[in-house]
Amino acid sequence: MPNMNSPLNSSSPRLALFCLCALLAFSAACNRGPSQPRAATGQPAAKRYSLKGRVISVDKNAATANIDNEPIAGFMDAMIMPYTIKPSSTLDQLQPGDSITADVVVVESDKYWLENVKVTGHSQSPAAKPAASVHIPTPGDPVPDFKLINQNGKNISLRQYRGQTLLLTLIYTRCPFPDFCPRVSHEFAAIDRQVRADPARYGKTHLLSVSFDPVHDTPKVLRAYGFSSAGSKDSALFTHWEFCTIPPAELPELADYFALTYKEEGGLITHSLSTAVISPDGKIFRWYHGADWRASDLLQDVAAAAHPPAPIAPPR
Repeated sequence: MPNMNSPLNSSSPRLALFCLCALLAFSAACNRGPSQPRAATGQPAAKRYSLKGRVISVDKNAATANIDNEPIAGFMDAMIMPYTIKPSSTLDQLQPGDSITADVVVVESDKYWLENVKVTGHSQSPAAKPAASVHIPTPGDPVPDFKLINQNGKNISLRQYRGQTLLLTLIYTRCPFPDFCPRVSHEFAAIDRQVRADPARYGKTHLLSVSFDPVHDTPKVLRAYGFSSAGSKDSALFTHWEFCTIPPAELPELADYFALTYKEEGGLITHSLSTAVISPDGKIFRWYHGADWRASDLLQDVAAAAHPPAPIAPPR
């Protein structure tokens, strides 16, 4: 027979009361919303940080500016990096050398932009050359026969890919910004996988990732970067997707043709993005400035470039 005077039984009322309180507290917690505000999609709310910095360059086509920012408390150390500017009309007010303040809006680690950009000091240096003087690759323009060096140390040139649709993008392997070179290489990897799965298209396309950092991006470095980008150690990768660089003396001409802006600052290269679809006849089919494209866009271009519309016969 149980001992009714045992400590366990003498504390039963208090134990029952404790359990009831715990149950009520748990129920209240379950019915209360999350303590941190979240968007309707369940994504964390945007964080904001105050930025002070200096404008290095402005790219109106890509709606970005390279900013030399002071340390941003709670976010990053002093660094030169590209930022998307919102609204893009703000770019009309910016000149290289201007001092600015702004809000850095961060949604995820790789999604950020500047808002509320205000110029606090104007540049005293002459303005950069007008955009009208920059060569813009235009559909139908013949592409020069640039000479390159691929990941195997082999000399190649653009002319040898005549008869294929050539996808060419400009990168450098040390680029630390997720939405610049790494994103472009990720999309090229997706294109390569999809084209490999379609034998009818495989032999009719070729991918070239061309580095504008020839001193650092040696064939050995490019080879390792290629394997990393593709997620493969199969050297057959380079049959369809090559990683190249160009001799330093010829880099300015290539950069000018493809409207690439670049400048080395503090061990990094601030730069724009440039990706071209070159038709089988060696002419520009489409050119993309910035990162506003996906693998599916270029695959559509490949199909269109391979089967251009028949010319319309003149009226009789």
